[in-house]
Amino acid sequence: MGKVVLVTGVARRLGGRFVRRIQREPDVARVIGVDAVAPEHHLGGAEFVRADIRHPAIGKLLAETGVDTVVHMDINGTPLGGRGSRTSVKETNVIGTMQLLGACQKAPSVKRLVVKSSTNVYGSAPRDPAVFTENTPPKSLPSGGFAKDAVEVEGYVRGFARRRPDVAVCVLRFANILGPCADSPLAEYFALPVLPTVIGYDPRLQFVHEEDAIEVLRIAASEPSRGVLNSGTFNIAGDGVLLLSQAARRLGRPTLPLLLPTLRWARTALRSVGITDFSPEQIRLLTHGRVVATDQMRETLGFEPRYTTAGAFADYARSRGPGLLPPETLARTVDRLAGLLPARGAVQS
Repeated sequence: MGKVVLVTGVARRLGGRFVRRIQREPDVARVIGVDAVAPEHHLGGAEFVRADIRHPAIGKLLAETGVDTVVHMDINGTPLGGRGSRTSVKETNVIGTMQLLGACQKAPSVKRLVVKSSTNVYGSAPRDPAVFTENTPPKSLPSGGFAKDAVEVEGYVRGFARRRPDVAVCVLRFANILGPCADSPLAEYFALPVLPTVIGYDPRLQFVHEEDAIEVLRIAASEPSRGVLNSGTFNIAGDGVLLLSQAARRLGRPTLPLLLPTLRWARTALRSVGITDFSPEQIRLLTHGRVVATDQMRETLGFEPRYTTAGAFADYARSRGPGLLPPETLARTVDRLAGLLPARGAVQS
């Protein structure tokens, strides 16, 4: 008998891709995808069960199918495809996780739990450390939005781990996921023709490629290889950082530096026309940035990303096409302007 894997949040593209990937594992006999809405993409040979994890019916599903591995990916910052509201998203994130963990606690067949979390749990504040490790407490806890949801979810997961010490629990704190199919708020932000920024700030950002995200989820859901341990909490990000200004230049997008109050007004205007979800936590990220250490990802989990932060961003940029200022044109313009300036020695003389 092979493993029976249940995956939540399969209506989103990342969840669907993970379902198709995990089916290829030789020790996996059955994959069950769960979501409140039917996915628009195919799930390969996986079974799809339309179920809302906020309802107790999820417990019946676990009991009837004998699931031994649960991969909880239905933790998100925005409604699926623009449907629903922030309230429904929060209920799915928090209440849905509580229901799912309660069902897992009562299901003796469950032996492994993987939770897709986010580095948003660290927040973004002016006095943050240069680099967050998994054990670094945030300077100030997130006061709302998806970041607060992620903090609450991780608290419930820790409680579950204490009640079911026989279950291997793995929490993956992902940096911003990017790639050709990325549908995150930050991906939407970088798709804008002009990027609003906070005047006087150039934050450091980290990214993880969607293919790396799928691979590390696979590793977390599998039996650990020799010499590694895939239970615990891990930061997941590509090597290196990008400044927001560097990202804008590589996209060929002009920036629009604004005072913080003006940027908050721009957030309201953007949301009103449905262009992007410019949440307060995203504004904080675009002000102060966030960088996490990934030593445990390599040394304990045994995962080495294929893409660096710059590589993940480059693949995303290629999928979006040239901006208003193509990078080659922007580089030539900068060189031309530099050529028109007098040499430093000539100025001094």
